[in-house]
Amino acid sequence: MLIIDGKKISEDIKHELKLTLSEIHAQTGQSPGLTVIIVGENPASQIYVRNKAKACTEVGIRSTVIELPENISQDELLARIHALNQDPSVHGILVQQPLPKHIDEFAVTLAISPDKDVDGFHPENVGRLVLGRLEECFVSCTPYGVLELLRRYQIDPAGKHCVVLGRSNIVGKPMANLMLQKLAGMNATVTVCHSASHDIASFTRQADILIAAIGKAHFVTADMVKPNAVVIDVGINRIADVSTKSGSRIVGDVDFESVSKVASAITPVPGGVGPMTIAMLLSNTVKSFQQHLAR
Repeated sequence: MLIIDGKKISEDIKHELKLTLSEIHAQTGQSPGLTVIIVGENPASQIYVRNKAKACTEVGIRSTVIELPENISQDELLARIHALNQDPSVHGILVQQPLPKHIDEFAVTLAISPDKDVDGFHPENVGRLVLGRLEECFVSCTPYGVLELLRRYQIDPAGKHCVVLGRSNIVGKPMANLMLQKLAGMNATVTVCHSASHDIASFTRQADILIAAIGKAHFVTADMVKPNAVVIDVGINRIADVSTKSGSRIVGDVDFESVSKVASAITPVPGGVGPMTIAMLLSNTVKSFQQHLAR
């Protein structure tokens, strides 16, 4: 049984990006810039933003964090985004979610220029993904990370049955679209299960590749998995654990202990898909920068 090491692969990607940016800087004197906007003081969001800023520094991306008060108006936030759209030194714009309830997240997504939408959430980028124009769009970072793990571990989905648990706009839908793309070389047969699906286990037991992004701790158990399937766990769930200093621990959507005895390959949580999300954000930012230089 193979444990797919997302931490190692993400470090490999960061090393490759660092070398690329070092070469570009030596030739042009320029570096990419990523600006992250955080609204309010959500502790989890602050941790994510700090981790992103640290990763940017490691590879040579200029990272700027704009902290805005929770009571900022939607118009003010959109004006900030518009200014960043016009700034040629900014190649990626990310607005950390969740946002305060009085702000329309979709309006914010629409406001970001598709050319700087390194999160891959803008409808123009999503549309290009669905159409298979992957070179002309930014792919949502978590599904992109899963794709890269499969590629680097030489797991070929072509002709295989891939079952995706979850239909979120951030993971489930783009993941399903990626897996069926001909131009990306995936060529899988794809089934998507969600909260309204009946007898989910009957579908998961057919999966050659099972991707769990349903947001329920230990949802996938060994009896739901086809022998020798590849299992990709996207879930991040915090559960109580009195044996830890914090009183809790992070687990995935998959019961790793039991499923690892059935699967041929599996991602752990933490250390699997999670590190890949930030790595692919950096990759998207470098791609945006290279497109800027080519114009």
